[in-house]
Amino acid sequence: MSDYEAVLGLEVHVQLRTRSKIFCACPVDAHGAPNAHTCPVCLGHPGVLPVLNREVVRLALRFGAAVGATVTRPARFARKNYFYPDLPKGYQITQFEEPILAGGEIPFRVGAHPRVVRLERAHLEEDAGKSFHPEGSRERATLVDLNRAGTPLLEIVTLPVLRDPAEASACLHRIHALVTELGVSDGSMEDGSLRADANVSVRRRGEDVLHPKTEVKNLNSFRHVERALRWEVERQTRLHEEGEIPASATRLWDEGEGRTRVLRSKEEAEDYRYFPEPDLPPLEVPEAWIAEAREHLPELPWEREARFAAAYALGDEEARLLASDPALAGYTERAIAAAGDARAAANWILTEILRLRKETPGGLAAVRVTPEALGRLLVLAGDGTLSTPLAKAVFSVLAEEGGDPDTVVRERNLLPVDDDAAVAEAARAAVAAHPGPFAQWRKGKGTVRGFFVGQVMRTLGGRARPDAVGRAVDAALAARRDEEETT
Repeated sequence: MSDYEAVLGLEVHVQLRTRSKIFCACPVDAHGAPNAHTCPVCLGHPGVLPVLNREVVRLALRFGAAVGATVTRPARFARKNYFYPDLPKGYQITQFEEPILAGGEIPFRVGAHPRVVRLERAHLEEDAGKSFHPEGSRERATLVDLNRAGTPLLEIVTLPVLRDPAEASACLHRIHALVTELGVSDGSMEDGSLRADANVSVRRRGEDVLHPKTEVKNLNSFRHVERALRWEVERQTRLHEEGEIPASATRLWDEGEGRTRVLRSKEEAEDYRYFPEPDLPPLEVPEAWIAEAREHLPELPWEREARFAAAYALGDEEARLLASDPALAGYTERAIAAAGDARAAANWILTEILRLRKETPGGLAAVRVTPEALGRLLVLAGDGTLSTPLAKAVFSVLAEEGGDPDTVVRERNLLPVDDDAAVAEAARAAVAAHPGPFAQWRKGKGTVRGFFVGQVMRTLGGRARPDAVGRAVDAALAARRDEEETT
């Protein structure tokens, strides 16, 4: 890739969080019995008329306000004509020349590097149904479930300003976080509520031409986006190096084979024979709706990242990790409030809590360690009540059973040893039992002190206060030295 660069753009299909479909009153429920949530409108029966769902418009305006897009007035619907078994009308109602939203931008980060993706448009459309190919069938067969047909989608189209597959994946992460934060969509990639197509071309560095693009369809995970784009960029680069311009095509990502494969030749706008939807009037969005969307925006992910970095003295990458996900951001703020120590709370969340979130079915909501329990544990560790090993032991109990740290400490007899005589005796015994390390300490190897601290902690089951152990070890070492010098 040293002589070439990728030119990437995303088309992100976001299922809007409504109770009913975009043009009829059928419930949005793709998990019901096949074809149970359908009616003559979403089945495309002759003579029926679509009626636009108002909530669909409200959610689109909410997204537009967040990204600074311009609301098109009027916006218009169009018919996109193509044949596929799960498209019951033989056309899709979408928006073409006059989408509801134009422009806008979304800031995001790739590691420590800030980026901004500019949007071309975001438009409303209806989803198609789903086709199934039963396994084990003796005959080639396709079954069609139209429960999803008519589900409202907002298609977010970026300009081709992304230059790296990792950048495209990070951009998709941001879009996912934004639409879930806004309540525009549940963002479930497993259920198809958010899925992406990617447009890919490659050119020599320094060129400003755009070669024919390949569209990689239906990428339904962040990992697939990065892997598919990396493979496709490498494929097109090899063709360029051989003197061939890659042909425009629609391709699918085959995760099993780790490669893209051709689905069909790439369609252009004229292939779809767009024309204005005659059954829907132009969409004149009232100014009051636009103002309402702007006034009721929550704190946006990039705004919260900046606040976390400033208020809690976190690095940019730490702030991004903790603030970009709404649930994790809320957990973090509650834990910091309970702990009174942002640095300690951030460290534990970025390691232990994120590990538990990954390992726990149900994610963060199912993690048994509450933010208040974590905060209290950090207070006990910070004031010396619990040593680091004991704090980790208590955390393990909380992760398995839940509850609060004070109860765990009391019931498991983990209260610190406050008997100075017992600590002093353990320190003297440790020094006497290890003449080799003591000799090294006498020769000036100060780091050996930590060895003796560890021995005392082990003897007392980790329940002694670190500061008390340190003082006792220093006294025992000095006493043994004085004893040897006098003899």
